[in-house]
Amino acid sequence: MARGDHVDLAGFMDGVRRRNPGQPEFVQAVQEVAEDIYDFFESHEEYHAEQILRRIAEPDRVVSFRVCWEDDRGNIRVQRGWRVQNNNAIGPYKGGLRFHPSVTESVLKFLAFEQTFKNALTGLPMGGAKGGANFNPRGKSDREVMRFCQSFMTELYRHVGADVDVPAGDIGVGAREIGYMFGQYKRITNQFTGVLTGKGLEFGGSLIRTEATGYGAVYFLENMLAHRGQGIAGLVCTISGSGNVATHAAEKLVQLGAKPVTLSDSDGFIHVPGGFTQEQIDWVKDLKTVRRGRIAEFAEAFPAASYHEGERPWGVPCDVAIPCATQNELDEDDAKRLVANGCIAVVEGANMPTTLGATHYLKASRVLFAPGKAANAGGVAVSGLEMAQNSARISWSEEQLQQLLKDIMKGIHDRCVKWGTEADGHVDYVKGANIAGFKKVADAMLAYGVV
Repeated sequence: MARGDHVDLAGFMDGVRRRNPGQPEFVQAVQEVAEDIYDFFESHEEYHAEQILRRIAEPDRVVSFRVCWEDDRGNIRVQRGWRVQNNNAIGPYKGGLRFHPSVTESVLKFLAFEQTFKNALTGLPMGGAKGGANFNPRGKSDREVMRFCQSFMTELYRHVGADVDVPAGDIGVGAREIGYMFGQYKRITNQFTGVLTGKGLEFGGSLIRTEATGYGAVYFLENMLAHRGQGIAGLVCTISGSGNVATHAAEKLVQLGAKPVTLSDSDGFIHVPGGFTQEQIDWVKDLKTVRRGRIAEFAEAFPAASYHEGERPWGVPCDVAIPCATQNELDEDDAKRLVANGCIAVVEGANMPTTLGATHYLKASRVLFAPGKAANAGGVAVSGLEMAQNSARISWSEEQLQQLLKDIMKGIHDRCVKWGTEADGHVDYVKGANIAGFKKVADAMLAYGVV
């Protein structure tokens, strides 16, 4: 394509598919962004001339490597690890590491692409990346997880650094895994730097990092509702997932007077019609982080709860749905059930948990829809604050960090409103988030020339 030549959206997406065969998750992520920004993109000739969208949709680099480790029975195991560094136009690469059997290059490229815009929305100087391995920590002993993490970091360390690329946790990577990887990085490099975030408080971690993604999603919901003159108290909320994001979203909802009624895992969901109490949420946290059990156990411990094996919670009547589990967990049929049951808002606590068809249906139904790149940015925002604390060798108080998180989520909301408000006053938060994130990254890329 000659410099400055124009192609329509269909032509652009055809090119993305040709260049990324067998990578449906990545193609879906690019299409979701391209659909919303293409008119804006078309109206700025400088973006066309410098092929900015094409460049953002091509990662700076994809590193793939072998991870060998030994299990407790002495068997040699082989996994595959990746780090996708998508774009560092506005700061060092930043994004989580995911350990799960579903991890593929396509999944990580989509997550890194999304992370680029999410990080731009926070207002902090962070580029976009993502990484991980097709390793499943579930059922593994602590020693097995340690050996895997050490082997993983033995390769990854050469591609990351406090001013280069700063990974964090994600699905399957919590405080235990971060600790093992940080220890191995320090061992290899003989450096104590902020190369990872989500660390323990004893070695450079930040207060409220654990709570940040779930809390931030609820703060974003609060801002959306306030923008149209509505409060959050009393609203019935369905949540998927039972990990870090889901439990802390439920916790913040309870604190604000809302009523979370479901949590789930890959086996099914639990429903508590009267809403979870803080004691019950704490029980789930212990189940998942300490005992590493299954959500079905909750119904055995609390008779008021019902367990629905093999199902997702989107058929339960609610005012707000907050998918916090994994990508493409809420499809078009689920969206139709939510709308039919009177749902007024969907907030993505996970990364792209809503299929493209479901997103289109929810937007057409004028449901308030908060995309993950905006709503779940609280986690990476506090990760960015952890980076700042590490660089300055300081620690901020919980009160300071809570206020900074609230301010960042309000700033993200306001950027979405600026670019996503339609003629009738309705806010298309997906469009607003995509344009705001794209514009910041694109303008930085223009300033650098062709690099």
